[in-house]
Amino acid sequence: MTVKPKGAENCSIQNLTKSTLPRVSFVAMKEAVLGSEYELSVLFVDIEYITALNLQYRKINKPTDILSFPISNTEGEIFINLEETKKEAVNFDRTYENFLAFLFIHGLTHLKGFDHSSIMDSEEEKIRKQFSI
Repeated sequence: MTVKPKGAENCSIQNLTKSTLPRVSFVAMKEAVLGSEYELSVLFVDIEYITALNLQYRKINKPTDILSFPISNTEGEIFINLEETKKEAVNFDRTYENFLAFLFIHGLTHLKGFDHSSIMDSEEEKIRKQFSI
């Protein structure tokens, strides 16, 4: 099922799993980090799908919680596995919903062009504060 929230012409959210999505302000976060003109596809996928992507693109044969793929400077995709997100939330002492938002912000900053660094951490912290994450 693909969802186009009202006012989100440049953001599609597709849940390819049987899981129910928690209430997270995906569109507002996307616009805060990438702007309203950026075209973003968010796909929620199962363990097999995320494992296959992780193997193909990172050469790691195990599931992960999130993968971000820039397509251009104005377009990208984020793949999220909710099962791994639930498992990892405990390790970060966060609720599932909070950790999902935390991960989503992390993925968005990668799409903005940041690599893991203190600068990226600082950018993420600004957005997390804005959304009380």
